[in-house]
Amino acid sequence: MSYDFNDAQPQMMPTGELIPDGTFAKVRMTIRPGGTNGSAPMDAGLLKAGTDSDARMLDCEFTVVEGPFVRRKFWQNFTVAGGKVDDKGQSKGWNISKASFRAMVDSALGLNPKDMSDAAKAKRVLQGLKQLDGITFAARIMVEPASDPKYRDQNRLANVVLPGEPQYEPVMKGEVVEPDPINAKPRKPTNAGAGQNAPAWATDAAPAQAPQQQAGNVPWNQQGAAQPQPATQQSTAQPSANGPAWLNG
Repeated sequence: MSYDFNDAQPQMMPTGELIPDGTFAKVRMTIRPGGTNGSAPMDAGLLKAGTDSDARMLDCEFTVVEGPFVRRKFWQNFTVAGGKVDDKGQSKGWNISKASFRAMVDSALGLNPKDMSDAAKAKRVLQGLKQLDGITFAARIMVEPASDPKYRDQNRLANVVLPGEPQYEPVMKGEVVEPDPINAKPRKPTNAGAGQNAPAWATDAAPAQAPQQQAGNVPWNQQGAAQPQPATQQSTAQPSANGPAWLNG
């Protein structure tokens, strides 16, 4: 008997080691249900309630799907309602999250961010936040220093990489791209035990699953990574009762 290691996956990075600041990678976003209902029927039980405010959030897990950091994960919350408001009474957190979600859709589907044609606008209409579950896009990852010495520094989504940016095509093809650091200086743990009591959202364990409607046969929920569509491609897709037609294959 012999063992052929030629088809083995790349080795995992040491547990707890951060992805370097400014790394570009293709990532898949998974939503971890928090038990609080969203505004849309399919978002029942999808959101996580804030502990010290009326904010409601998406608890998101990001997994690198290709490259030297494949299978590495990081986590981030996105406020979708409540929290601090602007002078118009709108949630500041939701406005920031909405911009990020739009960028994810543009990146995943290869849409030109400046394309405001009817076809492109239809592709940016979702019937619920649940439809973002499984979306795969090009990302720039940062290291965020912890504000509390009891916790360790964390990886975060710095920004979504959009079609037209020089890193977009190479990242979506799975190629290695030179990092562009954010220059946030990681804070060193004050003792050997720092980070042992990390918050729940910084662990691999997902919260209990709440009953939900299925998101539908969205392109980024297919087997394997979603492939971007050319920015010039047009579609006559129109929204339907279950979401835009482009979400249904």
